[in-house]
Amino acid sequence: MFNKLVKINCYNRNKTLKYIAKNLLEKLYCCEISCIEIDTTTLFAHHARGSIIIASKICENVVIFQNVTIGTNMKYNKRNNEWENIGNPIICRNVVIADGAKILGPVIIGENSFVATGAIITKDIPANSIAYGVNNFKEKDADYDFVYNQNMIKFEKLIEANNKLIEKFNSTLTH
Repeated sequence: MFNKLVKINCYNRNKTLKYIAKNLLEKLYCCEISCIEIDTTTLFAHHARGSIIIASKICENVVIFQNVTIGTNMKYNKRNNEWENIGNPIICRNVVIADGAKILGPVIIGENSFVATGAIITKDIPANSIAYGVNNFKEKDADYDFVYNQNMIKFEKLIEANNKLIEKFNSTLTH
């Protein structure tokens, strides 16, 4: 259902259907998606729950996790009587945006980059970077993908790793 609503909300020309889909996304998934351009290959992990996605452009193969905010941080200059810092982000190809990240303002997130959990980004991030903290970035190791890869881990392997961690934790309680 989520993917159908996103498709209608983002790509349908019928304003009434778009309006209905937009409202259902907000009601059912606490999610708002409004982009001038968004590629059909964009993936929303965990149904983008709690996310506000208001971008200028989202390019191919972008993955967006839950509780992400992409939007504006414009401000009004009362002395000049005009708005400043106008515009919404552009997310380039093959970017992964992890849980709780905030990308705000007229910024560009370069292709093949990873925006880490909880990052707050208000400045451009170069291609092939890891963005973290507040406007920090470093070069991304080309040998690794973070959080998401099309060859996703099998659920059983996750359960096994979690069970080992629980055993480790429990063994510290008995000592």
